[in-house]
Amino acid sequence: LICRGLVSSASRPREDSWLKSLFVRKVDPRKDAHSNLLAKRETSSLYKLQIHNVKPECLDAYNKLCQEVLPKIHEEKHYPCALVGTWNTWYGEQDQAVHLWRYEGGYPALNEVMNKLRQNKEFTEFRKARGNMLLSRKNQLLLEFSFWNEPIPREGPNIYELRSYQLRPGTMIEWGNYWARAIRFRQDNNEAVGGFFSQIGQLYMVHHLWAYKDLQTREDIRNAAWHKPGWDELVYYTVPLIQEMESRIMIPLKISPLQ
Repeated sequence: LICRGLVSSASRPREDSWLKSLFVRKVDPRKDAHSNLLAKRETSSLYKLQIHNVKPECLDAYNKLCQEVLPKIHEEKHYPCALVGTWNTWYGEQDQAVHLWRYEGGYPALNEVMNKLRQNKEFTEFRKARGNMLLSRKNQLLLEFSFWNEPIPREGPNIYELRSYQLRPGTMIEWGNYWARAIRFRQDNNEAVGGFFSQIGQLYMVHHLWAYKDLQTREDIRNAAWHKPGWDELVYYTVPLIQEMESRIMIPLKISPLQ
């Protein structure tokens, strides 16, 4: 009995290792950075996603302040940046503002803009006033996926969905390979706005930005994708790559180039 117990105990680690091998995803070694393999090569644009949680009683004042100041930065020719879109969350976390900026020229452009804004008295006053209205804020620096549309201004009215995915570390290339094929299923109605992956901030984050006429149109378009041969298979293989996911339905502010 003692020997049998020893044999049984000794075999458990091997059994556990065998079972784990069924569920642990093997990741091939890479010889190049994700950014070089996945991002657009023809542009050097860097994106900044800002998410601000606003005090509920301050949201109207916050929006008014942003609508006064942000267009001036967007239109200033000496700032190599552009406001891609600015929204309030409608469904999802409430009293939330989302801003997406593009920096033409990558990190040097980002540094140039930041240095110039530090010397901008109106902007420093804006930041101080804005800070009194916020509960919290966070940002991420992003690159575009090479196979997604570049976000360009569009007429409205539209609602926007920002779908954010926290991927398992080491699976970004795999995600990109699948979505390079999957995106063709989601362009018939011009709903695909932009796709990005994080470089600084919360890592292994992917953001897909979609535009719809309304919530029912969103439902119809998403349901139609399941009737296209191949979509179900791509969803089947990408779901295991995800640790967490979040959907925000957003309404653009009047100053947003994406309406």
